[in-house]
Amino acid sequence: MNALVIVLLIIIAIAICVGLYAWLSPERKEIELPEPPPNEPWKPDTAWTAQAGEEFATLSEAARCDLVFAVADLHDERADGLLVHALDDPSEAVALAAAHVLEKRGASERVRAHVKRHPGARAERIEETLSLLQ
Repeated sequence: MNALVIVLLIIIAIAICVGLYAWLSPERKEIELPEPPPNEPWKPDTAWTAQAGEEFATLSEAARCDLVFAVADLHDERADGLLVHALDDPSEAVALAAAHVLEKRGASERVRAHVKRHPGARAERIEETLSLLQ
């Protein structure tokens, strides 16, 4: 037998083995995920500015947006917590600014989790605007 016939027989044998393995292997079972907690109704929260300090508790909407973008350069747990709490701000602009900063920081899963916890028109607008900004 020449070398070409031997190589072809080896390839055919390997193909038969792979086919038998695929045919006889057990099927994958789907993993059952636990039920997510029920959705909570969205409640505006302006108390998040108090975390930044007492003097920030009475800021205007524009000043709260400025605070969110100022915190964007801080990379610690307190800044992360402040940004997540800013997602609950009554102003959609402030919430969008916080979502944008969190996305830029690589915490998009926290934004998506917040949107899923608080579904509605506001969450959809924030999600749509974020997709446009990317």
